Amino acid sequence: MKWIVGLGNPGSEYAKTRHNVGFMALDRLADRHGISISQSKSKSLIGEGHIGGVKVVLIKPMTYMNLSGEAVRSYMDYYKVALEDLIVVYDDMDTETGKIRLRYKGSAGGHNGIKSIIQHTGTQEFDRIRMGISRPEPGHAIVDYVLSPFPKKEKELLDDMIEATCDAIEFSLKHTFEQTMAKFNG
Repeated sequence: MKWIVGLGNPGSEYAKTRHNVGFMALDRLADRHGISISQSKSKSLIGEGHIGGVKVVLIKPMTYMNLSGEAVRSYMDYYKVALEDLIVVYDDMDTETGKIRLRYKGSAGGHNGIKSIIQHTGTQEFDRIRMGISRPEPGHAIVDYVLSPFPKKEKELLDDMIEATCDAIEFSLKHTFEQTMAKFNG
């Protein structure tokens, strides 16, 4: 079984913001495979199903971004799942909008959701898909930037990035994460 955690903030006011691309990717993956992310468990909304014969659990923490680790830890402890089976999907300012980067370990890089997961799991070693949102123009506050929606001119880039993220997740279910990185980090 694989458990895939998409990071974001709950509530309609955040739904279309840059910080919520992790939620957007999980929603698209759920749509592709007829999975409903609607069960409330472990401080999260959860959807269970199968993708290509592999059991998956799609998890959207409802703790707000900065406390994402609480939801991850709660799910881990309750269901006794292994960190090796985790993939975290989230926004990354150091990756260009429209691009994805896969990593299997590393620091939080200033991302509070990842920082919280590292804190609550005690390790930096877990698979991740970083979805690019680029950096704001100089002088723009980072918090305002990540909590703002994508501009219309980036809609196609966003859509392609969400599709690529779903493709990478699907590929990773049948291949090692190293193979997935080799294919999708291009």
